[in-house]
Amino acid sequence: MTMTKSRIDRAPFGRMPDGTVVERIVLRGAEGFEAGIIPYGAVLHTLHVRDRAGKAEDIVLGHDTFDEYLAQRKFLGATVGRYANRIANAQFTLDGETIRLDANNGANMLHGGNDGFDRKLWRIVEVRETPEPAVVLAYTSADGERGFPGRLDVRVTYRISGGAELAVSLEATTDRPTMVNLTNHSFFNLEGALSESQILDHRIRIVADHFLATDAASIPLPGPPHPVEGTPFDFRQPQAIGARIRGDHEQLRRGRGYDHNYCLLPGDGVRLAARVESPRSGRVMELLTNQPGLQFYSGNFLDGTLCGKGGRLYRQSDAFCLEPQVWPDTPNRPDFPSARLDPGRLYRHEIVYRFSLA
Repeated sequence: MTMTKSRIDRAPFGRMPDGTVVERIVLRGAEGFEAGIIPYGAVLHTLHVRDRAGKAEDIVLGHDTFDEYLAQRKFLGATVGRYANRIANAQFTLDGETIRLDANNGANMLHGGNDGFDRKLWRIVEVRETPEPAVVLAYTSADGERGFPGRLDVRVTYRISGGAELAVSLEATTDRPTMVNLTNHSFFNLEGALSESQILDHRIRIVADHFLATDAASIPLPGPPHPVEGTPFDFRQPQAIGARIRGDHEQLRRGRGYDHNYCLLPGDGVRLAARVESPRSGRVMELLTNQPGLQFYSGNFLDGTLCGKGGRLYRQSDAFCLEPQVWPDTPNRPDFPSARLDPGRLYRHEIVYRFSLA
C-alpha cells in the first residue's frame, strides 16, 4: 500500500513570553517546494524551491529559533501593517480629523509603528489539507491601535496554488473609516538563504515606467512620480541589481542603493509586477499582485549585526525585498492611489510568488 505524504505539518516552534505555544505550519507542493509559516507576525519562515540541479533550498532570510524573532525586529518574512512603508510626520487627516500615529522612524511612522502587526501573535483559524494546502491566520487590531481609527479585522491566507507557486491573500474589514496598507516583507536570495552569495548579479525586471523619488527621510518628494527612463532605476528590461547600484545618483545616495516605490503599470486584477532570475542557481521568481505599487529594496541596511539562519551574519546586498502595496505616505497625498477603507468594504490584497527555472 502506497502512503501519501501529508501536505501539511504542524509542530511547536517556540513560546511567547506568557508561555503560549507558537506553532510552525509547513505547506508542501511538488518536487520539494514547501513554505513554512509561523503565526507570530504571520511570518513566511522558509520557502524551499529547487534549483537547476534539482536541489530544493530555502531562499528567504530568517531565524532558526523563535526566540530570535522575539529578540530583534527586522521584519524578516513578516506581514506588515496596519500601514506598510512610511507616513510622514506620523499623522494624516481623515474626514477633517487629524489622526496622530506612533512615530518610530524619526518623525515618521514606518511599518505600523513601534508595535505593528509583525509583533503580534496571529490566530490560526483554518488549516486546509487539500490539493492546494493552505493556512489562514487572523488578527484583530483594536480601534486606536498605534493611533489608527477603527477596529480592523485582518486575515492572511498562505496557499500553495501550483507546483511551485505560493499565493498570499490579505483581507481586512473595518467598522470606521481608516487607512490600510498591508504587505509581506520577505527577504529573498535566489541562490539560497545559506549560500553566502550576494544578490547583485540577480537580474530583475520591474513592470513600471515611473518611481517615487524620496527625501532624506525616505518620504516621497512633492510632485508627480519620476520617469525611470535615463536613470539607474530603469528595470523595464532585465538588468543585474548591481549593474548601476554604485552610480552617482542622488536617490541612490539617499537610499544607499534601491529602496523605492515603483508605480506599477495600471491593470485589472493580479498581474505581473516583477521577475527576478539568479544566473547561477537558475531559479526564477515572478511576483504578481493587484496593488498599484512595488517597493524594491536591495538590502542596503543589512550591516552584519543581525545573525540569521545557520549562524550567518546578514550583510549589505545579501537579499532583496519586493513589497507590493499602495504608495508610501498615501494618506497625506490625495494625488496618490487611495489607502482608505470604509465600513462595508473589503480590503483585498493578492500576491503570487511563482517559481520556474531558466
